Amino acid sequence: MSTLNLSQCRAVVRLFHGARRLQWPRIALAICVIVWTASVAIAQSMPAGHQQVEQFVDENAANWKQVSKQIWEYAELGYHEEKSSALLQAQLKAAGFTLQSGVADEPTAFIASYGQGKPVIAILGEFDALPGLSQQTSPERAPVVADAPGHGCGHNLLGSGAALAAVAVKKFMEANHVSGTLRYYGTPAEEGGSGKVYMVRDGLFKDVDVVLHWHPGDRNSVNNGGMLAVTSAKFTFHGIAAHAAMAPDRGRSALDAVMLMGTGIEYMREHVPSNTRIHYIISKGGVAANIVPDLAQMDLMARNPSNSTLNGIWDRLLKIAQGAALMTGTTYEVTDIGSDANIIGNDALAPVAQKNLEEAGGYTLDKAQTEFALKLQKTLGLDTAPSLDQTKIIEPLRPVDLNAPSASTDVGDVSWTVPTIGFTTATFVPGVAAHTWQATASAGMSIGQDGMMIASKAIALTAIDLFNSPELIMAAKADFDRKLAGKIYQSAIPAGQKPLIDYRGK
Repeated sequence: MSTLNLSQCRAVVRLFHGARRLQWPRIALAICVIVWTASVAIAQSMPAGHQQVEQFVDENAANWKQVSKQIWEYAELGYHEEKSSALLQAQLKAAGFTLQSGVADEPTAFIASYGQGKPVIAILGEFDALPGLSQQTSPERAPVVADAPGHGCGHNLLGSGAALAAVAVKKFMEANHVSGTLRYYGTPAEEGGSGKVYMVRDGLFKDVDVVLHWHPGDRNSVNNGGMLAVTSAKFTFHGIAAHAAMAPDRGRSALDAVMLMGTGIEYMREHVPSNTRIHYIISKGGVAANIVPDLAQMDLMARNPSNSTLNGIWDRLLKIAQGAALMTGTTYEVTDIGSDANIIGNDALAPVAQKNLEEAGGYTLDKAQTEFALKLQKTLGLDTAPSLDQTKIIEPLRPVDLNAPSASTDVGDVSWTVPTIGFTTATFVPGVAAHTWQATASAGMSIGQDGMMIASKAIALTAIDLFNSPELIMAAKADFDRKLAGKIYQSAIPAGQKPLIDYRGK
């Protein structure tokens, strides 16, 4: 937050006076002085260092906006973000961070660190794209490359904005001789690859005191928990091939097993909690219609706001697979298991995060952005499009609604390990949902970059509050212990499974 100085006041008065729009420059100067005095009072009422760290964010903004654009152009899928990861690492190294690369058996994962000792405050960054969502920065559907990946979830902004916050906090720590350790975690393959789960499993968060994160969206709010726990896997059925007309009796159709499994899932939908999500595709269904398929495959995902509830649902899905195999005389295997936990909120951190998001403030679309946004909204098929003023509004802090539409993230597994709080900021045109070409278009242009700035400031402000307040960290840990009392974290990913490096996104 910047303040208005007296020389700027005088310049404004001269401008109005010269244009003869204002005939009372002394009155105008008096009003301007009042505004200036109020802005100084507001700045002085900020917690220690807030104005300074926001200035550090602004000073480095241009570079990191360009970094976000480069990653948007790379548009690399999970575990294959070689250029994106290398760019972030190079930028952070140049800013004075120490790097650990290729952690947790993930080639594109890394940790950038500054400082030493306690407390340890971590900021999460992602940078993977989604398949098939290539899109120009156009309000009409226009892929850069047909069927190529695109940043339809805005992770080009996520990783860059988080890194910008980390650089600003480091500058603040240097300038004010703040002790402690600041870390940026470069986390790959969030889009179904569960990259953070392997980092948690390797103990990379065991000494962290608090984790901060954010995600692109179409509004500005604090994320105090929520999201859906998810388990995913490939179900591969093996049968016996045969001529479909001459000797069908000799065949055992793996495709029949997949279709029967799908039928079982559809009947099961009536008997699960209403906030459960189950979705699947038939990723392999045979090679020719006149051959009984000896191999067929289903990619399946199930979600629920509760880890324990989801575990029970997943056990039932496994039994459906077993039943489909018995009915068709086939065998099956379950591989490529992915799993993300729901996010555990933190009631000590949430009000601090809310205050800092309000201090960072939203932003107002300029004329060109408004024209772009209005054209893009016409492609959404909405009866009533949200107001474009949504970008400048900070949503109030609300309890998590377990029945509200939601998605999943491996940030959840981190939140079961260490106190965690997050933000969403308006990087997409209001009304745009993630995982769409409209989100890709927004994430590659100034609307996405302006929203990224809000997240960078909110994260940086919250980080320095944590470094300045041991009491806040203690309160966050106490709430964390209270929330997890009697609960056990366990990922559905088998202990021996390595990161799925050949994963291409789901």
